[in-house]
Amino acid sequence: MGEKSIDKKFVILAADDEMELLDALQLFVEREGMELIKTDNGISALALFEKHQPDLVLLDVMMPGLDGFALLKKIRETSRVPALMMTARTEDYDKILGLGLGADDYITKPYNPLEVVARIKAQLRRCYDYQETDRRQSNVLTGCGLELNLSEGTLKKDGQEISLTKTEFRILELFMKTPGRIYTKQQIFDHSWDEPYMEDDSTVMVHISNLRNKIENDPKKPAMIRTIKGLGYKFEKEK
Repeated sequence: MGEKSIDKKFVILAADDEMELLDALQLFVEREGMELIKTDNGISALALFEKHQPDLVLLDVMMPGLDGFALLKKIRETSRVPALMMTARTEDYDKILGLGLGADDYITKPYNPLEVVARIKAQLRRCYDYQETDRRQSNVLTGCGLELNLSEGTLKKDGQEISLTKTEFRILELFMKTPGRIYTKQQIFDHSWDEPYMEDDSTVMVHISNLRNKIENDPKKPAMIRTIKGLGYKFEKEK
């Protein structure tokens, strides 16, 4: 169906009157870096579909308002979005009707959330340029020769590990997530300390200085963490 920006999450719309099943499924879907929008009836599902234009729909057959088949029929009037049907009924006519209306796959309840996620990913790969990535790699920030591993809590510079305090790690994480953005001392404090800001700028300045001593080639002439006079600090973008 086309390309999708790697920075944009895939959005899944799930409609099932057994919300506890969707609550459990949501954990597995979000673990894969996707967003799950959920509702317990067909009418609200149609409204959510029109509002969010999801990348895939997961529809229970038996729902109040509009049942899954009626909802899929409405969706198919305007969209070819991948659709997975869910039902506790196993009669063949259900499957034939659902697939005849344009369903792409069929899941019998009760289901294993891991199986549902696998089916979702299969449909995304088929219909979009969906690429699975190593989630450990997505938790690694790089720039200016630094490699900050958010999962392991480690920093490497040119392959050599550098020891950081918890506060230094938080400050560097803030900077490396948004290179080029200027942060005030209060913004840095609010992100990196678990206490209210008391307008003590010297605390932030000391930690910035310590961080520069660890990562800069020449801390007296910092090339990574730059001071923006009268505003705050920023992490330099790679050129």
